[in-house]
Amino acid sequence: MYYLLAILSLGFLIIVHEGGHYIVARLCGMRVERFSLGFGPAIPGLKWKSKKSGTTFQIAPIPFGGFVEIRGMNIAEDVDPEDKFAYPNRPAWQRFLTIFAGPATNYLSAIILAFCLYTCHGVEGSTPYIGVDEVLPGYDALGKLEPGDRILQVDHQPILATDPYTLTQRVTAKQGQPVLLTVQRDGVTREVSITPKLGPDKDDKGNAIYLLGIQKTVQTDTVHIGVFDAAGRALIYPVEQTRVIASNLKDIFTGAQKADPGGPKRILDEFSKHFRAGFVTGIKLLMMLSVYLGLFNLFPLPALDGGRLVFLWYELVTRRRANPKIEAMVHMGGIMVLGVIMILVTLHDFHVF
Repeated sequence: MYYLLAILSLGFLIIVHEGGHYIVARLCGMRVERFSLGFGPAIPGLKWKSKKSGTTFQIAPIPFGGFVEIRGMNIAEDVDPEDKFAYPNRPAWQRFLTIFAGPATNYLSAIILAFCLYTCHGVEGSTPYIGVDEVLPGYDALGKLEPGDRILQVDHQPILATDPYTLTQRVTAKQGQPVLLTVQRDGVTREVSITPKLGPDKDDKGNAIYLLGIQKTVQTDTVHIGVFDAAGRALIYPVEQTRVIASNLKDIFTGAQKADPGGPKRILDEFSKHFRAGFVTGIKLLMMLSVYLGLFNLFPLPALDGGRLVFLWYELVTRRRANPKIEAMVHMGGIMVLGVIMILVTLHDFHVF
């Protein structure tokens, strides 16, 4: 069930993005030849053609994303200059809106998801508890703690995620002796005794660190809010999330944070893990990735929407179209590089290297 939710979530991200391109292209009078979920030829039996629009809808086997094939948009395609339904023959502002619509609908979907979540479920409170995100193999915590657990006390002493005397410090202070955790799971409080294990790292003073064997996260209680408050928070959400993502990317480029790439398999695994921890947790990941996908596609790189927008912006400002051959070469090079990167990331997902 969790992997089914993961597949549906990944499909949602792709359909929303490509759906934005499709809808705006149709509104601007362009002929959409194909709408594909995935790359490659259609899976037998998962292909149909709309009698009204003439668009072929398909599901393809390579899950790197999807695409909307608009007439005249293919790099090697010959375009009849008299064909008013072809992409190159439409006004520049219409082509700009068509390309921009993909990332924009990702941001819009994040706002809608946030509004629904905040209205129906509520928002996070201000008290930060320590939560269990993942239990690592090879530790005593395996089988005793579960993802979604909330740690309330250590040896009957209350603890919060923001306490200066951290969970790791309290565990290390026992020097390998069993630690009694008071844990809340599904609204029920229980006590669990766990024997820490000596970790591979040391603290700032060179002392050994003992670990419980969990990946931690921050949990908060839910606070219910009104519709107008939910709407305001939902509108702000993609802005705040964009700042967080941009800050993380900056840290990766400056070396302050290590890059952790992931492809379709990694995304499915993350969705499965988050939905296993709770439906709300899965929806929050879907919200975040909606913003991430929108922002990523706005990067001014060849083969991405942002790369096409650069050429369209140049045309709007100068009122001169860029050399089609140069633009085609740039995008073709970007597609090849992006394809290689996706293959390497997928091989990394399967631990090939």
